[in-house]
Amino acid sequence: MMHGYLLVFIGIYLFGTVLIGWWASSKVKTTRDFVIAGRRLPTSLAACALFATWFGSETILGAPAEFSENGVLGIIEDPFGAGLCLVLVGLIYARPLYRLNILTFNDFFKMRFGRIAEITSAVFMIPSYFGWIAAQLVALAIVLKTIIGIPLIYGIILCTVVVVFYTYFGGMWAVSITDAVQSIMIIIGLLLLAYSLSSQAGGIQVVLDAQPEGFFRFLPEAKPMAVMEYFAAWITIGLGSIPQQDVFQRVMAAKSENTAVKSGIIAGLMYVTIGLIPLFIGLCANYLYPGVNPGDTQMIIPIIVLKHGSLFLQIVFFGALLSAILSTTSGAILAPATVIGENILKPMLRNNSDKLMLHTMRLSVVGVAICAAFLATSKSNIYELVGMSSSLSLVALFFPLTAGLFWKSTSKVGAILSMISGLFAWILAEFVLHTQIPSILVGGGMSLFFIILGSLLFPDDSHKLFLENSNQVTN
Repeated sequence: MMHGYLLVFIGIYLFGTVLIGWWASSKVKTTRDFVIAGRRLPTSLAACALFATWFGSETILGAPAEFSENGVLGIIEDPFGAGLCLVLVGLIYARPLYRLNILTFNDFFKMRFGRIAEITSAVFMIPSYFGWIAAQLVALAIVLKTIIGIPLIYGIILCTVVVVFYTYFGGMWAVSITDAVQSIMIIIGLLLLAYSLSSQAGGIQVVLDAQPEGFFRFLPEAKPMAVMEYFAAWITIGLGSIPQQDVFQRVMAAKSENTAVKSGIIAGLMYVTIGLIPLFIGLCANYLYPGVNPGDTQMIIPIIVLKHGSLFLQIVFFGALLSAILSTTSGAILAPATVIGENILKPMLRNNSDKLMLHTMRLSVVGVAICAAFLATSKSNIYELVGMSSSLSLVALFFPLTAGLFWKSTSKVGAILSMISGLFAWILAEFVLHTQIPSILVGGGMSLFFIILGSLLFPDDSHKLFLENSNQVTN
């Protein structure tokens, strides 16, 4: 009977999400409305949208499992690295990028380094999202299978249809509004579950005292390999996700420069603080019910809630879980679809009217979702899927973006060499040589080296042209 009520709630929740997307479609008149919500989001909506960027299956399911097994050093990448990324975006990158009045990161590469850099950056950026989206779809399908026994493939199809519907019609408006609603669900659901499990365990201190010595150690051992792995964990998302379209769109959707800056800082602080709650829930779950689901430690929290939680607790928890994954998925689908429409297809079309481009971007949403769903049906391991999308933006795009913004001498040749060499070195280190040094440091180091070398050997006046173009845009 309880599962029946829970199923009804999930159905109502998904239907309500679709309705929000349908309502948001009334605000979408132009591509600017679709991609960056007409640059009209207040601080509250912009911050919630940024907070919900990655607060998905890994944060609620994956990170607690990793934390329980490896302690604080196991979760540096998420939530700490992810929170660092959002704060850095707000403090350093939001203001200069917001002033350019552009739709995608790749528009920046075009303005700063030309069409070849635009295409190169787009080709490197788009594939990085497919594994990420597929991971979220698999996570949603696994949750539905756990609750109601629906086969994995049907769960993937259902979740894809729901997310595509409200993203297709409402674009960034739908993503932002649903993110705000979903953020509230996430916070309430996680807090209630944490309070319930903590009470059963005898209090917060009891759970913390039960952990082994060194569990809460924040700094690594003073050994070269340990330090390098620690640094790599911080920068994988901390720096690598700065040049990502899903983050950029949320920043650009803010109604002003100051709003963009504040929303990034607020979102980063929210991500770290709220991200600690599922970690504590994981500790409580392992303390109260050790060995409940040894086959898949990621699913211990959902299984415990189903077996031991009240109907109310089930509703708020699974509402929070669905909210987190849906918000991440919608933004991840919209990001590459925007790049495909704006930076790949638009220059190829003779008639690139705003109406046609809006239609093109909506079709790109459908195309991206279908590709990700196909990938999700072929692989069901969430971490394998996420691994396919990680690190690429750091080794290929971070240094060209940062140097292009803040180093006047950065040249077109230096930027393109940086992208290609960083990606090549990372692939070589990760899949061929299997180096002991983290491959992300190898690729990132090569990217940094070649942007400096290429810019010094092949100087140009691209910075002057960039300033002229940016002044024309802001004026």
